[in-house]
Amino acid sequence: MIASGTETGGPVSGNSDWLTAFIGQVVVCDLDDHFLVIGTLTHAASDHLAFAQADLHDHREANSTREVYVIESKKIGVRVNRHKVWVPRSRVVAVSLLDDVVM
Repeated sequence: MIASGTETGGPVSGNSDWLTAFIGQVVVCDLDDHFLVIGTLTHAASDHLAFAQADLHDHREANSTREVYVIESKKIGVRVNRHKVWVPRSRVVAVSLLDDVVM
């Protein structure tokens, strides 16, 4: 399941009710710019998302595409580099379950 921004393609913001089904599950959170988070979604507020046991990944430091990195994470597991991380909702572009990533 992928949940992306508004009908006009803007960031995911506003009512967080649709994310409640994702809480407690490992998700891929694509952010604007060069970052993504892979981790367990623990909280979804109107202004931020919170993750535990997460990989905050800067794609500029990678030798592979974003999609290859996500597929590798599905195969080998989350490369945890943060026990907790909070992300402003204004930076979120899309959220999907790691289990929904197609290999």
